[in-house]
Amino acid sequence: MTNLDEPLRKVLGDKTAKVLSKGLDLHTVGDLLHHYPRRYAHRGELTPLNELADGEHVTVMAEVVKVQGRTLSRSPGYVLEITVTDGTGELKLSFFGRRGSYVPERDLSPGTRGLFAGKISTYRPRSGRPQRQLAHPQYKVVAARDADEAAREWADEIIPIYPTTKGLDIDAIGKSVATVLDMADLGDDPMPAAIRERLGMISLTDAYEGIHRPKDWEQLGRARRRLKWDEAFVLQIALAQRRRAAAALPAKPRPPAPDGILRAFDARLPFGLTEGQLKVGEEIAADLAESHPMHRLLQGDVGAGKTIVALRSMLQVVDNGGQAALLAPTEVLAQQHYRSITRMLGELGQAGQIGGADKATRVTLVTGSQGAKARREALLEAASGQAGIVVGTHALLEDHVQFADLGLMVVDEQHRFGVEQRDALREKVAGGRPHVLVMTATPIPRTVAMTVFGDLETSVLGQLPAGRSAISTHVVPPEKPAFLARTWERIREEAGKGRQVYIVCPRIGEQEGDEGDVPAPDEEGRRSPLGIMELLPMLEGELLAGLRIGVLHGKLHPDEKDAVMRRFTAGELDVLLATTVIEVGVDVPNATVMVIMDADRFGVSQLHQLRGRVGRGTLPGLCLLVTDAEPGSRARERLDAVASTTDGFALSRLDLEQRREGDVLGAAQAGRASSLRLLTLQRDEDVIRLAREEATALVEDDPDLERHPGLAAELASLLDVERTEFLEKT
Repeated sequence: MTNLDEPLRKVLGDKTAKVLSKGLDLHTVGDLLHHYPRRYAHRGELTPLNELADGEHVTVMAEVVKVQGRTLSRSPGYVLEITVTDGTGELKLSFFGRRGSYVPERDLSPGTRGLFAGKISTYRPRSGRPQRQLAHPQYKVVAARDADEAAREWADEIIPIYPTTKGLDIDAIGKSVATVLDMADLGDDPMPAAIRERLGMISLTDAYEGIHRPKDWEQLGRARRRLKWDEAFVLQIALAQRRRAAAALPAKPRPPAPDGILRAFDARLPFGLTEGQLKVGEEIAADLAESHPMHRLLQGDVGAGKTIVALRSMLQVVDNGGQAALLAPTEVLAQQHYRSITRMLGELGQAGQIGGADKATRVTLVTGSQGAKARREALLEAASGQAGIVVGTHALLEDHVQFADLGLMVVDEQHRFGVEQRDALREKVAGGRPHVLVMTATPIPRTVAMTVFGDLETSVLGQLPAGRSAISTHVVPPEKPAFLARTWERIREEAGKGRQVYIVCPRIGEQEGDEGDVPAPDEEGRRSPLGIMELLPMLEGELLAGLRIGVLHGKLHPDEKDAVMRRFTAGELDVLLATTVIEVGVDVPNATVMVIMDADRFGVSQLHQLRGRVGRGTLPGLCLLVTDAEPGSRARERLDAVASTTDGFALSRLDLEQRREGDVLGAAQAGRASSLRLLTLQRDEDVIRLAREEATALVEDDPDLERHPGLAAELASLLDVERTEFLEKT
C-alpha cells in the first residue's frame, strides 16, 4: 500500500511518471487520483453494419473474415486491416503502427467473433470504392455460446475518457490510475463523519472507485456528488478561516458624524439617491463604525452609481479625521475619478483655498507620470493629512507614498490588480488595518461571489439612478453590408446634432508599440483584427471626413491621453477612436453612440462595459457591434446575446460559461492551477451555499481544525503555502 504523497515514479516507474509529470503536471499518487475523467463513453446498443453512418460512435458484433497487413508507402509505418461482417454488410478495422506490434494480429484471426467499438469514418483508397472503417477500435473477443450476454455487458460498460498528453494515450492513463487506485492507502476519511451522515455522502474510498471505475451511472453520480462536495467544503473552510481572522484584526472605528462633510455633501446633491444606494450606504456606514476592518465587495451593473456610494463612504472616514485612498488600474480612469470627485464635491473639496467651504477636505492625485513639482505637492498632502481623499494608480503602492491616517482603501476594478499590489497599500497603516471597499463594474453571479470573494461581505446595486437612458444594441453583420454603411451615416447624424461617438478597435495597429499581441488569422482564416491606426485614415479620408476625430490608446504619453480626454469631455471632438482604455470609468453624458469594430474579438463582459460608456445622460444610447462572424457561429451567438439584453448579471453568467473555472478563481494571480476539478460555479450554487454554511459552523466550533486533523491535512494539501498567501492577500 502507498499513501497519496508517494511519488508516481515509485509506483509506475520512471518512464510513465516522467510523461505524467511533464505533460499533465501530475507528480504524486494523490495528483493522479485527482486527475478525473473529462467525460465517459457508453458503447451503447449494437448497430447492424448496413446501418452505419459517418461520425457515429457505434458498437458492432461481427466475425473476422480477412486479415491483411501492408507497409505504408509514404512513411515507415504499417497498417493492419481486418475485415469483419455480421451478415448485413462488411466493415474494415484499421490498426496503425509497426509490424508485429499489434495484439489484434494474434487475437483476431479469421473466424473469430468479437465486439468492436469506435467512430465510423470513410476510407477512400486510391483505387476502388470508398469503404467504411473503424480506426483503432476497442474490441473484445467473445465465444459464440456467450455472445449475446457478453455483448450486453460490454455495450453497457462505462468507459472513462481522461485528459491525455503526448506519449500517453487514454488507455495508458486509465491503467495507471487503476494501478494507484489498487495500491493507495487513503487512511481515515478527512470529512467529518457527522457531516457525511447528515448529507448522505459515500466514503472517500468509494468516491475514488466510483469516479474512476464506475459500474453504473448511479455509482458515478454518488462519487461525483461526494468529490464535488469536498472541493466546495475545503475551499469554504479556508475562506471561513479568513473571515474569522479578519474579524479579529484591529481597525479604527469611523462612525458617521452628525454634522460633517458627508451631511453637507448629501444636502447639495442635485438628485436623490436611489433606494439601492441608500441601503448599500447604510451597510457600509455600519461596517466603518466597527473596530475590525470592513471587507466589502460593492458590485453593480454599468451606471448603477457605485462611485457616489464610494465617495460617501470616503467622506464618512474623512469626517472622523482619517484619509481614504482610491486605487484605479489606469491613469485614464484615475484622472477621471479625480475630476469626477472634485466636481461633485465643489467647495467641499477645496479646503484651505479661496472659495472653499468651512467644512471641507482636499482631493489629490498621485500617478506615475506627474511632474516632479506636482508629485512632491501630492505626496506632501497625502503624508501630512491635508488631502482627505487620495486618488491614484499603482504609484500609490510605492514605498515613499505615505499617509497620515489611512482609514479606507477603495479598490476600483479589483480584478485588474495583483494580490501583492493590493496588500502593499493595506500595509501602509501602522498598528491596524484599513477598512477595504472593493468595487467591480463587472457583475458577478452570486455563486462566484460566494467562492471568489468568500471572505468579503457583498453589496449589490441593482437599480439604475434616475435620468439614465436606455441603450439599444444591434449587431452589424457581414451578410448585411448596408448596415455598415448606415453605421457611418448614423455617426454623421449624431455629430450633426452636437452629440459624440466612440469607435473602439481591438488594437492600435502600429508596427511599433502595439497594444497587446496582434493575433494572426485564426483557424477559420479570418483576418487579424482591425487596429485604430489602420482605421483612422479611412475615417478621415472618406467615411467621416470633416468630423473632429481624436485618438486614444494606452501607448500615448499620459499628458496626451489626458489632453484627448479633456477635449472629448469638453465637446471639442466629435469622435473618439480608441482601444479599451475607455472600458471603465469614462463618463461623458453627451456621448450617444458606441461602435465596436471586430466585436467578436472581445469578451462578453468587455462588450457590456464598453456599451456602458453611452447613455450616461438624458440622451438614449446606441451600441453597434460590427463583426465578420457568420450566423450560427459561437462568436455570433455571443454577440446576439449581448444585443438581446442590458442585464449585466445575465451576461455575466454567459461569460462564466465560456471561461475556465480557474480563470474565474484568479488562478493566474495565484500562480497555481485551479483547485476546482468537478465543481462548476455556474451549476453548483446549491452545493456552494450549503458548503459555506457547514464550513462556517465548523470553523466557529473548531477554528484551527484541531479536532479534525484529516480535514486540516486536506486543507494543507489543497491550499499549499503559495495559494494560502494568495487567499490571505485577496
